[in-house]
Amino acid sequence: MFIDEAKIYVKAGDGGDGCIAFRREKFIPKGDPNGGDGGRGGDVYFITAEDTDTLLDFSGRPIWKAQNGQVGMGSNCSGIDGEDLILKVPVGTQIYDMDLDGLLLQDMSKPNMKVKICHGGRGGKGNQHYATSTLQAPRFAQKGQKGRERNLKLVLKLIADVGLVGLPNAGKSTLLSRCSSARPRIADYPFTTLEPVLGIVELSGYRRFVMADLPGLIEGAHEGAGLGIDFLRHIERTRLIVHILDIMPMDETDPVDNYKKIRKELLSYSAALGKKKEVIVLNKADLDPDGEIQKDIRKRLRKKVHSISAATGKGIKELSENLFKLVQGQKEGPES
Repeated sequence: MFIDEAKIYVKAGDGGDGCIAFRREKFIPKGDPNGGDGGRGGDVYFITAEDTDTLLDFSGRPIWKAQNGQVGMGSNCSGIDGEDLILKVPVGTQIYDMDLDGLLLQDMSKPNMKVKICHGGRGGKGNQHYATSTLQAPRFAQKGQKGRERNLKLVLKLIADVGLVGLPNAGKSTLLSRCSSARPRIADYPFTTLEPVLGIVELSGYRRFVMADLPGLIEGAHEGAGLGIDFLRHIERTRLIVHILDIMPMDETDPVDNYKKIRKELLSYSAALGKKKEVIVLNKADLDPDGEIQKDIRKRLRKKVHSISAATGKGIKELSENLFKLVQGQKEGPES
């Protein structure tokens, strides 16, 4: 199950209390104080793990606590430090502090990142530290410090080089399955993709890039219509947007109007999102053998487009090569 949001409570371990103790030996009725220090409480860390791609582990477990430090002991023995709590999150997870008005604490945008979110409490000092020439038998010790606690919101924004957008049934899932080894659900009805799917596009010469199939957007998605509102934020992470247009929609709508609707949703959600580099792809070219429909769409869009057939594989290789060049920062785009 793909979960991209979770609210959790995390708490670092409390420090152990210092010990009040005195040396007791035969013929020494009043020994020196020898109470040990309390152990340090465990810290709370977040690390990015490449084998994790969802926040599912946090959705059913809202409370996470590090181990407390042990109390000090006699004979100047310190308590054992509490174990740190290490929480694994997917690359692209953002950590917000809900007690600080949603302040962004950390953007876990890189692999193998490790960030301390809550510091464990300091262990208390034992009574051995308070002995002086005038106070040789202190009967008090320091309490352990409380560990830091936070109410957090975790938000996952997938990191992909290329994000596929378009209306439901435009052919995004079929294209991803053609380009990579990913196997998204494909059917002849809308909203078969209910969660983002990542795939690695492999090219010759050990070249590769990551492509994401995002659930179909519909008009009004930025206001909560359909499934798109839940996944628009994932597009923000992509370097490049590939806009898939069905040249012969089942509902007989105009492909150019459909393009404008999706562009409006992207701009309404985020001005920066609307400015991202975009490649327009006309899908289902096999249904237009004479190319008249594609020619008309090109003429009305007045933009560079790339024609493919995700069903037959026509144009997929050429598209992948051009996308790789764009991802690498080259100016050359898909051919008109």
